Amino acid sequence: MFFNSRIAGLVLAAIIALTMAGYLSFLDILSWRAVLSTTFVTFFTAFLFIFLTLEFVIFREINKLYKMLDKLKKKDFKQFVKKIKSSGDQYSRINQELFNFVSKKEEEIDELKKLEVYRREFLADISHELKTPIFAAQGFIHTLLDGAIYDKLNREKFLKKAAKNLDGLEALVQDIILLSQMETGELKMVMEWFDLNQLIKDVFEQVEDKAERNESKLVLDAFQNAVLVEGDPFRIKQVVLNLVDNSIKYGKEKGEVKVVLEKDKEHVLVSIKDDGPGIAHEHLNRIFDRFYRVEKSRSKERGGSGLGLSIVQKVLEAHNSKINVTSKLGKGTTFAFKLIIKQIG
Repeated sequence: MFFNSRIAGLVLAAIIALTMAGYLSFLDILSWRAVLSTTFVTFFTAFLFIFLTLEFVIFREINKLYKMLDKLKKKDFKQFVKKIKSSGDQYSRINQELFNFVSKKEEEIDELKKLEVYRREFLADISHELKTPIFAAQGFIHTLLDGAIYDKLNREKFLKKAAKNLDGLEALVQDIILLSQMETGELKMVMEWFDLNQLIKDVFEQVEDKAERNESKLVLDAFQNAVLVEGDPFRIKQVVLNLVDNSIKYGKEKGEVKVVLEKDKEHVLVSIKDDGPGIAHEHLNRIFDRFYRVEKSRSKERGGSGLGLSIVQKVLEAHNSKINVTSKLGKGTTFAFKLIIKQIG
């Protein structure tokens, strides 16, 4: 639909002429013949002026625009669509590329939202974790400065408690630094072949006292000979120690902590099992998050920085492996990971 300058000119000129006629009749200074003549002249003059203005200044440009749009709709656009459709695979490829692009952007937006939530939670958690040992140690030290230092019975007790909290703070800071170095790539794994059997035995010796206090039984179900695997022995020992220590700490009193080694073609599967209360399904996906605790009050009492499993996950990722966890309430929990194996014996 295009604009018509003639029709618009006639309508506007008629309105002006009738307005003039009405005004002259109201004044009653001219005869009806003079009013009629004046009205006609006004109508004709207004028509010419309005027509020429609309035609050459406004409507001509509007009509050009409409003609271009109409041409695009009726011809160019149809030819474009026809060309795309006629290309067959190319049309499908373009659709797929558009779909992939939109999907990727949606995923990026969702990931940014998750990261923002994670950032807020992390800042709140780390502030709390750092504040607790600092305030505790500060309290004991100020108590000593206020006069308790002269009390021989309580002086040593307060100093030990302050030292324990400061040791916990140091361990927390070291874990944060370690985790940060792993994420930024500053910490490199020193890869070599080592005996996994012997490494696990060393871990058992290290946690033996804790296991005895909990009356937990440590069991190694492995091969008789050496099991040579590829990895950073210091970091893998850190992984095994953390998982065995957690199994003792959160497992059942007088229970069993079992480490099992199984071989396939290229890997050895390491499984650390306990017969404790297990972990509810809703917590399994979050236990590797920094500072996440299934039972916050009990976890606090039993110590730990809350970063152990996060470090385990990062160390194994650096070994091109991953940590898997399965758990059943009342039945226990199993953590498992794989390492590249060279030979047995």
